[in-house]
Amino acid sequence: MAATSIIYRRELGAYLRSYFPWVIAAVLLLADGILFQAYAMQGEQLSAIVLERFFYFSSGVALFAGILLSFRLIAEERQTHSIVLLTTSPVRDVQIVLGKFFAALTFLAILLALSFYMPLLIKVNGKITFAQVLVGYLGLLLLGGAALSIGIFGSSLAKNQIIAALAGAAIVFIMCFLYMFAKKLDSPVREVLQELDLWWIHFQNSFMRGVLNLKDVVYYLAVIYFFLLLAVKTLEAKRWQ
Repeated sequence: MAATSIIYRRELGAYLRSYFPWVIAAVLLLADGILFQAYAMQGEQLSAIVLERFFYFSSGVALFAGILLSFRLIAEERQTHSIVLLTTSPVRDVQIVLGKFFAALTFLAILLALSFYMPLLIKVNGKITFAQVLVGYLGLLLLGGAALSIGIFGSSLAKNQIIAALAGAAIVFIMCFLYMFAKKLDSPVREVLQELDLWWIHFQNSFMRGVLNLKDVVYYLAVIYFFLLLAVKTLEAKRWQ
């Protein structure tokens, strides 16, 4: 745990001191605010519908942020050859992956917290509960965490950061549209693929509407665990190359 904590503090400090993560945060929050003003706040609508639309657009922010914050985490270490220092030190691969993941997740939580004023505006002008808002933000954090874990796995596959980003983005894109693809298939494959979908089933039908479903929480935690495990196993395999 000590090694994980050291890597976590180092990576989080890099996020907070570097301009690149803050540029990403600023651009994504600007886009979220523009979309919120342009589409969610149009005309007279029920407050619950406005909140749903806010989380709809914010889910895209969480997904993009997850990939953009994670693609460099391991690929950059390998590209600059600093990965040698980590792999030759008394640090396990799982500690490297977890330290980097939790640092990225902390910065993602900061990014999402900076958008909290938008649902507060809905709360002031309409009838929504804090429980709906908190459930929605939990969903955003879990969705973003899943994208982070996929991005870290993509980063562990490639030395080139662009290839790592493309690999992570491709996996996220495919998983977000499994539901649409599965609709063209027959049972039981259709039901299995639909349950594996990253967005339609587990975010849109629950968190986006302020509904907390334990099944969806378990799903996102399972996705995070699976892709972090893949990243660890990839690092272990490359250690012996």
